[in-house]
Amino acid sequence: MKIVQLTATLLGVGYIRPAPGTWGSLVALPYAWLVHIIGGFPLLILGVVAAFLIGWWATAAMTQGSDEHDPSEIVVDELVGQWIALLPLSYAAWSMQISILAMWPGWIAAFALFRLFDIWKPWIVGWADRRGDAMGVMLDDVFAGVFAAIGVMALAALYHGT
Repeated sequence: MKIVQLTATLLGVGYIRPAPGTWGSLVALPYAWLVHIIGGFPLLILGVVAAFLIGWWATAAMTQGSDEHDPSEIVVDELVGQWIALLPLSYAAWSMQISILAMWPGWIAAFALFRLFDIWKPWIVGWADRRGDAMGVMLDDVFAGVFAAIGVMALAALYHGT
């Protein structure tokens, strides 16, 4: 496999069937944990930006000359969106100096909400998906991740009564 393919498919995870997007989101979780453990919230933010830029490049390269703008095996966009969904947890753990794993219900919510918004594609998520280019492939997951992150914060506020 070429570096572009390895990057776009998250080392081949995108070839797992069924539901490669769900597998991509699932594999993003331990990677997010590792990045957070190494450098906390600031490194996870940098990781989101770097993964977005690298993913955009890999997606553009992999779809160049193809009629299909968003092949199912490309799942680097799921990693970016899932990491965005986890940012509230990373920030809370980093700022309060607690284990990010202590917020395990938030991990489940981030995963479930991200998958919901990525599959459902409401409003701006669907707009980005309909762009039909590599930027749209990445942006729909960014927006789904933002919606999921907002959902995670709302659920945390409800649970904690604030």
